[in-house]
Amino acid sequence: MLSWLKNNVAAARDKLSTEVTKYKNTNFMNAMTANCALIAAASGGVSAAEKQKMAAFISQSPELKVFDMADVIKSFTAHCEKFEFDFQIGQAEALKIISKIKNDPGAARLLVRVGCAIGASDGDFDAEEKAACRLVCAELDLNPADFDL
Repeated sequence: MLSWLKNNVAAARDKLSTEVTKYKNTNFMNAMTANCALIAAASGGVSAAEKQKMAAFISQSPELKVFDMADVIKSFTAHCEKFEFDFQIGQAEALKIISKIKNDPGAARLLVRVGCAIGASDGDFDAEEKAACRLVCAELDLNPADFDL
């Protein structure tokens, strides 16, 4: 049983890595970092510890290593600053950027899956983070139930 689970997790990770590489482009990277900031801010604001955790997750994740880390951090930080200024402004800006990949169903679905992985990266995918993922689903015209949200 443990061997089966380990093999399936590895296969899913490999598939996600392949898909991220396929969608490696500026629009996707910006949408991905906006999504990460939205989810990080969902539980009441983005603390310095959350920023560090997010950067560490991104830098260590095989699925996200296809992006230049300096660009990822710069984009993520810019999105976080908007949330720190005003949550509604940050949310509106993040959703505007996320909506740019709406016409690419594969990239949109991948973005939600990455968002769910980011939300669960600390071991606690809480109600606020799930609500943020559902908001992203609504923006991308995706069914949250498809992602167990």
